[in-house]
Amino acid sequence: MSITDLINNYVEFITGAGALLGSYTGIQVGTTPSEVVYSENKMKLLHYLPTVKKQHPVPVFIVYAFVNRYYIMDLQPDKSVVKRLLDEGFDTYIVDWGYPSTDDRHLTLNDYVNDYLNNAVDRIREISGSERVTLTGVCHGGVLSLMYAVLHPEKVKNLVVLNTPVNFDTDKSLLNIWSKSLDVDRLVDYYGTVPGELMNIGYFFVDPLRNMIDLYSGVYDRTVCESDDTKCPQLDEESIMTFFRLMKWGSDNPGQAGEAYRQFIKDCYQKNLLIKNEMEIDGQRINLKNITIPLLNIMAKYDNFIPNDSSIPLNDAVSSVDKTMAIFPTGHIGIFVGYESQKDVCPMITGWLKQRSF
Repeated sequence: MSITDLINNYVEFITGAGALLGSYTGIQVGTTPSEVVYSENKMKLLHYLPTVKKQHPVPVFIVYAFVNRYYIMDLQPDKSVVKRLLDEGFDTYIVDWGYPSTDDRHLTLNDYVNDYLNNAVDRIREISGSERVTLTGVCHGGVLSLMYAVLHPEKVKNLVVLNTPVNFDTDKSLLNIWSKSLDVDRLVDYYGTVPGELMNIGYFFVDPLRNMIDLYSGVYDRTVCESDDTKCPQLDEESIMTFFRLMKWGSDNPGQAGEAYRQFIKDCYQKNLLIKNEMEIDGQRINLKNITIPLLNIMAKYDNFIPNDSSIPLNDAVSSVDKTMAIFPTGHIGIFVGYESQKDVCPMITGWLKQRSF
């Protein structure tokens, strides 16, 4: 199959999925009750309403990546990392980065880490009364969390990262290979704010056949009957709705603020400065050795975006004595919404945090 065929198939797939999504106007995601307790420019800080009376003293702040929407952490009630944290007594917050516009093209990593994140953490500390928070960084949001933990150690109690890269010098993912050769200056200079649709196409082609097969087969198996009714599977409405929610999330890609994206690609993917402790934001060096707090480093074994080779070195890079690493037999998204997530991943996170949230 040629690259042209793949692109055409992708366009047809998205068009068809869009038509299907249009027929299900009641699709809801991120339904766990919350309130906006702080906002700045496009960013919003959401505070989830507690589900139990007794809560642990240290609040949990989830920092998601720029490239997709935060609600994958709260896709639906039975596939929600957020709800699991709440039910286990954790005061939970999450950052919604919003949709950067052309006005945001000059935002830098310093703006995100030392301004937006720091202001959000201060607001959490004010509301909760806790001097420190547990940062839970997801994907590239984990990289932001590492930066924050280095620069503001007095405000961070624990650090949990999921599918978080630190060593970008690997060829185990097409994302790494493409990013190394990407002319990011030309891209950012042309667009300013890199369009989400362009990012979406790039992420799809990291593993196109697997992505298409997984999505198509998931709905095909539940809706197509053979002529013999005894061999016809029953339509599983909830499974179909899960599929549509994932499709909604997968096609909901915000644009990327140009200068922050430029630095991330150059310093991380192309120069691999993070693991070398040579990366800087606003003249401040990100030395991972300065991280001494408890660390939980979680990975997905079959992650086709963030290979384990990129995440494993974190444990040796930090100075923490209390550090745990775990790899689960699931994929990049499955670690949040798959069977393993509720069965093993969430219990590990909450069990680990209960021993360190006092």
